[in-house]
Amino acid sequence: MNHALWISKTGLQAQDTRLQTIANNLANVNTVGFKRDRAVFEDLFYRTEMQPGAQTGDNTTAGGVQIGNGTRVVGAQKIHTSGSVQVTGQALDLAIVGNGFFQVEMNNGETGYTRAGQLRLDQDGRLTNAQGLPLIPNINIPQEATSITMGENGVVSVITAANPNGTEVGQITLASFINPAGLLAQGDNLFQETAASGAPTEGEPGIESLGKIKQGSLEGSNVQAVEEMVEMIAAQRTYEMNTKVLTASDSMMQSLVQAAR
Repeated sequence: MNHALWISKTGLQAQDTRLQTIANNLANVNTVGFKRDRAVFEDLFYRTEMQPGAQTGDNTTAGGVQIGNGTRVVGAQKIHTSGSVQVTGQALDLAIVGNGFFQVEMNNGETGYTRAGQLRLDQDGRLTNAQGLPLIPNINIPQEATSITMGENGVVSVITAANPNGTEVGQITLASFINPAGLLAQGDNLFQETAASGAPTEGEPGIESLGKIKQGSLEGSNVQAVEEMVEMIAAQRTYEMNTKVLTASDSMMQSLVQAAR
């Protein structure tokens, strides 16, 4: 069988995966706190028909003959650049201007990390994310609160009829990672710590690179629709070129069969 057929097959599979990551990026262009993916490729092993540097004469060496076997996808890398900040004016909408993550307690008791700051109150008055997972540490808003204020340093205060000057009720903390691209995406705007991400560094907003909190704002997706469209066109053209290799290989084999008759 012609090797080119199988080599071009790997190219088609790789471009198909690339197109899937682009489709996911575009599908989440309006998802709060979403981070775009980028497909990462590597070349496959080589068939060495002549070793580079082999002696071919008294004073000559070979340049070598090595033929590759195609490509494969080795990862979908999360790009953790900041998204645009949208001002919503909602008291429970928070954006992080920096590298930190909100911490939430997942249903299995483990800690999840998210950039999506669409908070809400549950039936017990706890601050939770959009899926109802409570923030870590827990922050309870009293039922009699008439307004909620969250400072850039994460201090949460409420105003009540009995105390119009405000009362501090909690502190939002953030976490950062030395390699956020190594976090495990869980869906629902959540990430989980892995050995590749390293252990989280926790602290109050405003410290080092954790970033500050902006109340009444949300961080949008970091997907650039125009950039994804360009990537999509490039993937489509590369896919077409691989199909042309298939066609050319098939034509060569057909010519060979006809010559043998």
